[in-house]
Amino acid sequence: MKKEGQRIIGKIKDRQYIIALDRLGKQLSSILLSKTIEQIGLSGKSDIVFIIGGSLGLSSEVLSKADLKLSFSNMTFPHQLMKVILLEQIYRASKITRNEPYHK
Repeated sequence: MKKEGQRIIGKIKDRQYIIALDRLGKQLSSILLSKTIEQIGLSGKSDIVFIIGGSLGLSSEVLSKADLKLSFSNMTFPHQLMKVILLEQIYRASKITRNEPYHK
């Protein structure tokens, strides 16, 4: 986990807004995630990075770099499935921001 964390930290750039997916993070509704992403953009940070850890989670070093720790559930999901869930939520957030009919 520590080696993985070092590789992740090595890819983080200074002006990026880091959102780490962590089971102990804050849980948001889709609407609140949309508003959060919108507020991040309005604050001048347009480079948002989502970090998904491996099967053991993220190292404390990576979590300390995060601007937001986000949890999608108290449940555990496979790494590959979490990518799809995250992409769908980002898409849903963009639709909510534009007041388009995708979100239910």
